[in-house]
Amino acid sequence: MSVVTAIPAVPLAQMPLGSNAHPLDPLSTEEILSACAVLKTAQQLGAECRFAMVQLHEPPKAQVLAYQPGETMERSAFLMVLDARTGETHEAVVNVTRGTVVSWVQHITEAPPYGQPPVLVEDFIQCDLIVKADEGWRKAVKRRGLTDEDIKLVQVDPFSAGNFGFPLEAGRRVVRAVSYYRADRLDNAYSHPIEGVVAVVDLIAKRVLQLVDDEVVVPVPKQKHNYDPESLGKPREDLKPLHISQPEGPSFSVDGWQVKWQKWSFRVGFTSREGLVLQQLGFDEGAGVRPLVYRASITEMVVPYGDPTTSHFWKNAFDCGEYGLGKLANSLELGCDCLGLIHYFDVPMVEDQGAVTLMKNAVCMHEEDYGILWKHFDFRTGLHQVRRSRRLVISFFATVGNYDYGFYWYLYQDGTIQLEVKLTGIIQTAAVAPGTEYPFGGMVTEGLGGPNHQHFFCARMHMMVDGEQNSVTEHEYHPRPWGKDNPYGNVFDVTGRTLSRELDACREADGRTGRFWKIINPNRRNAVGKHPGYKLVAQPSPLLLAQPGSSIDRRGGFASKHLWVTQYAPDERYATGNYPNQHAGGDGLPLYVQQNRSIENEDIVVWHSFGHSHVCKPEDFPIMPVEYAGFMLKPNNFFAANPAMDLPGERNELSSRHGEAAACCGG
Repeated sequence: MSVVTAIPAVPLAQMPLGSNAHPLDPLSTEEILSACAVLKTAQQLGAECRFAMVQLHEPPKAQVLAYQPGETMERSAFLMVLDARTGETHEAVVNVTRGTVVSWVQHITEAPPYGQPPVLVEDFIQCDLIVKADEGWRKAVKRRGLTDEDIKLVQVDPFSAGNFGFPLEAGRRVVRAVSYYRADRLDNAYSHPIEGVVAVVDLIAKRVLQLVDDEVVVPVPKQKHNYDPESLGKPREDLKPLHISQPEGPSFSVDGWQVKWQKWSFRVGFTSREGLVLQQLGFDEGAGVRPLVYRASITEMVVPYGDPTTSHFWKNAFDCGEYGLGKLANSLELGCDCLGLIHYFDVPMVEDQGAVTLMKNAVCMHEEDYGILWKHFDFRTGLHQVRRSRRLVISFFATVGNYDYGFYWYLYQDGTIQLEVKLTGIIQTAAVAPGTEYPFGGMVTEGLGGPNHQHFFCARMHMMVDGEQNSVTEHEYHPRPWGKDNPYGNVFDVTGRTLSRELDACREADGRTGRFWKIINPNRRNAVGKHPGYKLVAQPSPLLLAQPGSSIDRRGGFASKHLWVTQYAPDERYATGNYPNQHAGGDGLPLYVQQNRSIENEDIVVWHSFGHSHVCKPEDFPIMPVEYAGFMLKPNNFFAANPAMDLPGERNELSSRHGEAAACCGG
């Protein structure tokens, strides 16, 4: 995370007691500081309190939908507070308008199923100091040829520990630390893993609980694979500039956190756990905004590794719940991360001890060309019409240790919604003894293997297609058997059924039958008698490949199905529950659906799990080219016709063929 502005605490007397902010606006700097100050005073919190999470306590949906612009509404903050001395964890709700504590509840971390607050930025620093001060660890790395001078530059990564039922970890706040050699400050440490040495660190007791030191020593790879400009050498010189210009400005308008673009309207939100949130997403054809999605975000992600050895078997990072995608967001660079005419959203984020960091350029929004939207040439009449597609991009990037993830929401002029995740950064590496092959993944270079692993994401979409009462239907393509109604064998059918209860809706995609799902409003019909809806276009990618009953299966159960549908409940926000860090498992979606509530013509939440299975190769190193994962929501009987027919036949005046003017696109 790029720290741009550190804002000191403001006296409570200076805090505003009323707010004209929209009820879904992220907390302002002043509101975060006020919430922390109120809680510190009311609960007499000392210097050891750490604010693991401070974000908007979203008001009930009914209140939000009834809100009128200009109204003054009371606003509240949700806080997760850790005592760094004792490990005690509390949740609080603070009314920042009135300056009062609404609730203060302890979360028990010492008893099953456990569950800890996320790993803090401070924990990264503490872990490095604790590990390097441990004599056993120092001896272990010296066995691998490192000196006292080398140790100063060693990179220690505090990895979320998971939960394997080991008595040593029960009820403790721990991380597992793996280490990497660095020859100098800018050296790519992941080129030099110190294999077979793992320190289990108690973050509260501030000591190493257990040191695992494999008897067989694998040499530390010393070959450099750096990516700083000096190491990469002279870049290619045959790349000509490609400029994106909008001389008349963008087609969107922004009012605070509210955005309007090409018949779309929505609000931008942001939380420390999820990062970017889209709220109250709707489409206006001229008769008023038709709602589509009340709230959409990535609610969890997990990266399970398939190597059973000392340094890797426990690596199952839940990057949302164990670290926080929002807290680890990048400050995006104009002309590098984002091209064109950009609107940035700056986001205030709490620091561990209650100060506030203003994350500049945390969310990027811009328009981009996306090729042909629709086109037809009638050779009989000579009528040739073509329209280019443009999409609105709302995105942010988070760096979680070695990996970098970009989350891109796209809105299209034809009513399509898309989420695309871009996976890049540096793969986890394993040192491989000279002359041997790596059995649990792919070799990426001499002496280095990349473990087989998967990346799973879970999008949570609180649907609102043309109203609050929705249903989900499942459809498949099947060839019709030969018969009187299929004499030529060319007929196929599309089956359909309504998913009526939560346990009916734990579903997998099927590429063989083209299985898909629609979110419909069963209370309305269009001009051709169909229910207005949106089709979930899912990729039939592999689900979780770990064995049933394994630790990752218990803790990351959301990745066992592509689709889940639940009846909306305000306390069911995350696919892995509220405290996935060191949780024993069984929380989140697999638990929610056991209630088997009705999901037919109800206020529903659609959860979609998707991802990428990664077998590493040399082309992934030292920096992995972007891999893509995601899905689409496409209108299906929602519009009376193609909603993009009214686009003008514009031509791009800057396009040319050896200096000739651009041809017209229609008219």
